[in-house]
Amino acid sequence: MSPSQTEASQTEATRPARPPRPASRPNGQWKVDGTAPLNGNEAWKQEDGGLNVRERIEEIYSKQGFDSIEGTDLHGRFRWWGLYTQRKPGIDGGKTATLEPHELEDKYFMLRVRIDGGQLTTAQLRVIGEISEDFGRDTADLTDRQNIQLHWIRVEDVPEIWRRLEAVGLQTTEACGDVPRVVLGSPVAGIAVDELLDPTEAIADITARYIGIPELANLPRKFKTALTGHPSQDVVHEINDVGFVALRHPELGLGYDLWVGGGLSANPRLGERLGAFVTPDRVADVWLGVASIFRDYGYRRLRNKARLKFLLADWGPEKFRQVLEDEYLHEALPDGPPAPTPTQQGDHVGVHKQVDGRFYIGVTPFVGRVSGTMLTGLADLLEQHGSARLRTTPHQKLVLLDISEENVEPLITALDALGLAARPSLFRRSTIACTGIEFCKLAIVETKQAATDAVLELEKRLAGIAVPQPISLHVNGCPNSCARIQTADIGLKGQLLPGADGGQVPGFQVHLGGGLASVGRDEAGLGRTVRGLKVTADDLADYVERIVLRFLADRGDTETFAVWAHRADEEALQ
Repeated sequence: MSPSQTEASQTEATRPARPPRPASRPNGQWKVDGTAPLNGNEAWKQEDGGLNVRERIEEIYSKQGFDSIEGTDLHGRFRWWGLYTQRKPGIDGGKTATLEPHELEDKYFMLRVRIDGGQLTTAQLRVIGEISEDFGRDTADLTDRQNIQLHWIRVEDVPEIWRRLEAVGLQTTEACGDVPRVVLGSPVAGIAVDELLDPTEAIADITARYIGIPELANLPRKFKTALTGHPSQDVVHEINDVGFVALRHPELGLGYDLWVGGGLSANPRLGERLGAFVTPDRVADVWLGVASIFRDYGYRRLRNKARLKFLLADWGPEKFRQVLEDEYLHEALPDGPPAPTPTQQGDHVGVHKQVDGRFYIGVTPFVGRVSGTMLTGLADLLEQHGSARLRTTPHQKLVLLDISEENVEPLITALDALGLAARPSLFRRSTIACTGIEFCKLAIVETKQAATDAVLELEKRLAGIAVPQPISLHVNGCPNSCARIQTADIGLKGQLLPGADGGQVPGFQVHLGGGLASVGRDEAGLGRTVRGLKVTADDLADYVERIVLRFLADRGDTETFAVWAHRADEEALQ
């Protein structure tokens, strides 16, 4: 053996043994891997929390203007206060994936007003409308998470906007960001004749105790909540991180069925029941437990895996419930049955009697697009007809409360003139659309106008044709599914398609047969895609007309569109 070989052998013999290589990379779970940040987002969230940026907005950025905003604040912490930069006008969808955020963004913001449970007074509505008129070029959108979004907001005006909102009890706190987002609640909480439980107190308890606190202001990503006490299950609980659905337990009385782990985007997954029954007085505690599991065990290494649905997929509902009970509640929850299948639509459109004998009226604008002028006009109309309350819905609708019987028809006539329909057409009622390329930096195609144009055309083409129940049409500008395309009868995902001249034109990939809790469905389900089934924006009305007529010709006597779409052959769906 040569000296060099001897030296090498001795070195190997005396070298300390290497520790075994871990089976997989850490996921950034705080209770498993420690809190050391594994990516840039996690690093800046720990260095300075998102809630802290408010002081800089008020004292520095609003006084020195957009160009003074530090980059991590602009593209990160501003979201904790409901602020995103909006898309610069004139940038086509083909550049969405190729330009950097600072190249796509304008020096204006989208501002999201947080409306937990969708509950508003006319005084609050008027303030939102006036802010839109004074600071947002009269823009406003109803979202499918019961918020109202404004556009064209300058950072210089944000402190005054906050002052006006907070003076009437509204806020933008944690309307965006890696935090507990707005809490969805039944739009008819406390007023519906057939309501099982009023979730208003539970929603108020959650928001008062846990929104805006540092302990829950750094989650792996967003955390979405839904509560309903109405048998129509009107809060899309299956696609929220945590959901509470009212039911009557055969032994324990009224309470909630607990769901966790739902979410859509590019990796859709419906939530699952934990089989646990939650009494009304325990809702906030159970909510905190689920949110804390997400904080402590949620995956933080990869942003595209940092939602609760991925943890639930790995753990399963049994382990999730066990950890919730053992580590966070320190007691077992009672077992409970599932809530009954709904027997009525959950959008609350139309005229309905309240528990006190008055009426509520559900109205729809075109695909959630309203304006400051419309909102202030609505506040005036309601007060003129004896009402001071209304609700936003998870379906881009409004529900107007406390209308006396003699005021119902006069109000409906006045609402029509304002652009809000209480008796809308089939597709005006059931179509929603995301913000789209008009304002969103992630969008590839335009949505609001495309959807509106399609609805107007379909109203003419399908007039007088009997359709047994609403067919939902959801239009989204990118793959992120803000408009819930996988859970619509007809869901459209924006993309660019080859044009006749060799270029590209706006269009959509088609999803068919999705749906959540609704009449005629045994269970929620995701839509199917058909290979090569895509439609240009210009041909949207043609396609929807064709597929609806084919459905009506082929369906069985009681068959819903969703059931038919899943059994139909591909030729029928083209």
